[in-house]
Amino acid sequence: MAIELTYRGNTSIPVEVEGITPDAMAGRSASEISHSEIYCGNRKLPLGELFAVSGHADDGVMRWEGDLSGVHRIGARMKAGTIHIAGSAGRHVGSEMQAGEIVVEGDAGDWLGGEMHGGSIRVEGSAGHLVGAAYRGSPRGMTGGTILIRGSAGNEIGHTMRRGLIAVGGQAGDLAGFSMRAGSILLFGASGIRHGAGMRRGTIALFGEPSVGLLPGFRFACRYRPEILALVFAQLRQQQFPVSDDVLGAQFDLYHGDLIEGGRGEILRRAAGHSE
Repeated sequence: MAIELTYRGNTSIPVEVEGITPDAMAGRSASEISHSEIYCGNRKLPLGELFAVSGHADDGVMRWEGDLSGVHRIGARMKAGTIHIAGSAGRHVGSEMQAGEIVVEGDAGDWLGGEMHGGSIRVEGSAGHLVGAAYRGSPRGMTGGTILIRGSAGNEIGHTMRRGLIAVGGQAGDLAGFSMRAGSILLFGASGIRHGAGMRRGTIALFGEPSVGLLPGFRFACRYRPEILALVFAQLRQQQFPVSDDVLGAQFDLYHGDLIEGGRGEILRRAAGHSE
C-alpha cells in the first residue's frame, strides 16, 4: 500500500516539502511521517499540520493529492521509489533527484527536474520555465535522467545541461539548450527563438514546423534522415509519450554550432515539405 499525502492547507504562503521522498520515509509509520518537518514560508511545521497522512511507504510508492500548485520541491533529491502526483504541483518537482520515477498528472511549475542526476519525470500537462536547468550561477544543469512533458514548456529548457533527455510534446519557449554542454532536447511543437545559444555539445531537435532562423553561430551541414531517431521514437512511445507518424518519415537539416563555443553541438531542424 502506498503512502498517501493529501494537502489540506489553506494558505498562499509557499510550502516546501523537500526530504519527503519514498526512500527517506521507508520503514516509517504514517504517524512518524506526519511528524517530519517541512517549511511553510520561513517557518518549520510538522508535515501533519498541512497534510493528512495514511498508508505506509514500505513498497516505495508515494502519492500526493490535493491542490498542490503552491507546494514546492516534491520529490527533490529522491534516490529511489515512485511518486505519483494526482494533479498539478509547484516549483522544483524532482530537482536534484538521483533515481526513481515521478509522474505528474497535471502541470508542474518552474525548475522541473532542475539539476537532476538520474531517474525519470513524466508530466501529463505542461511545465514552466527552466526545465532540467542549472540554478543561477551553477556550472551545470541536468546531468542524467529523462524528462517527458506531453504539454508545453517555457524558456531556457535544459539550460547548461550536461547529460540526459528532455522531450516536450507541445510548444516551447525561447533559448532551449542555452549554454548546453551535452545531452538531448527534443521539441515536437512550435518553439521560440535563440535555441542553442552558447552550446558546446549536445543535440537539439526541432520537430515542429520550421519557424524563425537559427542564430548566426550555426552553420548548415546537410539534409538527411537520422537513423537513430527511429530508435528514439520507439523508446518514447514505450514510455507513453506521443510521437506522430508524420515525424517518422521526415528529413532534417543539420546545423553545427554554436561556433563561438567551438561548433561541436548540433541542431536538427525538420525540413519543410520533405517527408514520406
